Amino acid sequence: MLSWVHFGDLHMTRAEEQNHADLLALVGDANRHLAGGIDFAVLPGDNADNGTAEQYQIVREAVRPLTMPLHILPGDHDFESGSLQAFHEVLEAAPLPKATVVNGHRCLFLDVVSAGGGGPDFRLDDAQLRWLEGQLKAADEAAQTSIVFMHTYPADLRQGRCALLQLLARYGVACVDTGHTHYNELANDGRTIYAATRSTGQIEEGPVGFSVAAVDDGVVSWRFKALAQPWPLVLITSPADVRLVTRPQRCDQLLRPGKPFKVRARAWSSAGISHAQYRIADASWQPLFPVPGDAVLWQGTAVAPTSAFRLTVQVEAKDGGVGEEEINVAVAGEFTAPERQADGSDKDAIAAWPSKGLLGTQLGPNKNGRKW
Repeated sequence: MLSWVHFGDLHMTRAEEQNHADLLALVGDANRHLAGGIDFAVLPGDNADNGTAEQYQIVREAVRPLTMPLHILPGDHDFESGSLQAFHEVLEAAPLPKATVVNGHRCLFLDVVSAGGGGPDFRLDDAQLRWLEGQLKAADEAAQTSIVFMHTYPADLRQGRCALLQLLARYGVACVDTGHTHYNELANDGRTIYAATRSTGQIEEGPVGFSVAAVDDGVVSWRFKALAQPWPLVLITSPADVRLVTRPQRCDQLLRPGKPFKVRARAWSSAGISHAQYRIADASWQPLFPVPGDAVLWQGTAVAPTSAFRLTVQVEAKDGGVGEEEINVAVAGEFTAPERQADGSDKDAIAAWPSKGLLGTQLGPNKNGRKW
């Protein structure tokens, strides 16, 4: 399994403003509650609102205490000067594109701004596309699941969009993780899940927070954690929610009636989790058990009903805190995939899903919000 935490676009301007205070609090929360149970953190771009060295220094000092690896992408605001020199030198962001393999997953980090002319002129040039194709082919040959990280939806690209979509489809990329929208959004094109996390600065809807995501044997799960929301946090990683089914032929995404299946969930709390349980619809609670070698993973075995059902996982932390998540699960014979646009845009977006932090209002520069 792979799991990561995503801090949304920071748009940092000056120290001690609200987004700076929020980032410090989010980093503190991640260190307290997620350390040891998450593989890495991501900054998806638009880290400094004007791309200045002074703004990057504020960000650098704020994220320095992170106890997990951090991967940093550039966005259009980072490229405001036409250069990423301060992005690399002051923020200490690694050159892109880059690849890292974690737990059998190949994570690919792209730069969609440097080939453009500034602003929302997002592009993937031929050299980066060739690199990406080579990485995806290597992952396929090694039986690794691929995840792509980029600042924006593929549909926003002015160069390389069609080629990128062909690569995502050909190599079965599980998830594309993005920022840029300023609002939370999940989209499912029938093959790949697109996950956009709302911004930390320039907020227009809902409370500040971060998202956590996981890929569990090809099943993608995602949840937004508001800063003020109590811990523990629960994320059901298998089976797939019906809205996130991308490969219905797989038994962990579309269950067979009367057949056993695994219930798996990650649960985070600085206090530690004392016990976990699940139930199908309103049936009695059944125990989940800790998985050896994974500090935050709980697992149990259930039998699939004959029709679609509601699955709930509830955990209790050692300090008495209780967390819960609920998903809707499909079974074979009933599932009909909706018509997909599959164009790398938000046309395949999932509707409002409040328990996941999806408000559906699209208040941001891409859609219904301010133009920033």
